Amino acid sequence: MGSPLKRVCVLGCAGAGKTYVARQLAGLAGLPYVDLDRLFWQPGWRVPEEAAWRAVQRRLVAGSEWVLDGNYASTYDERLPLADTVVVLETPRWRCLARVLVRRVRRRGVEVAPGCPDKLDAGFLAYVWRFPRRARPRLDAALAALGPDVRIVRLRTRRDAAVFLSGLAPAVPESR
Repeated sequence: MGSPLKRVCVLGCAGAGKTYVARQLAGLAGLPYVDLDRLFWQPGWRVPEEAAWRAVQRRLVAGSEWVLDGNYASTYDERLPLADTVVVLETPRWRCLARVLVRRVRRRGVEVAPGCPDKLDAGFLAYVWRFPRRARPRLDAALAALGPDVRIVRLRTRRDAAVFLSGLAPAVPESR
């Protein structure tokens, strides 16, 4: 894989598999995992003030090691330039939508963040469906603006993710 992973952002549409990949990656690489949703959403699904949210992210990226799980395009500029690796999940939107629906059934009653019970509404489903057309161009522009030292890993399928993650797994010595 080249140089070791130390500062990683995992991005993609809701339902793309960001949390799974980010948690696995953090565990395999021995890095702290950070769920940006848990830090962003305030009780009652309130949005923090932009200055406060930016300050939270500056504190996070000041550390020498992290795996950040979440998009928050308005603050790509706080995170992406400081990452050594950006993992982009390019899961088809129909699969993202299906996963979001399944996740809603499985996580009924679970809080996304303190005081924010998991919910599913038409606006969120529209966000997932429109992600390739509305959110993806901003993500692509942010990636294009990164310097050559930032490695970009694009994962389109579960198999791509499995192969990528298996490359991070420590070698298991052969038994004789």
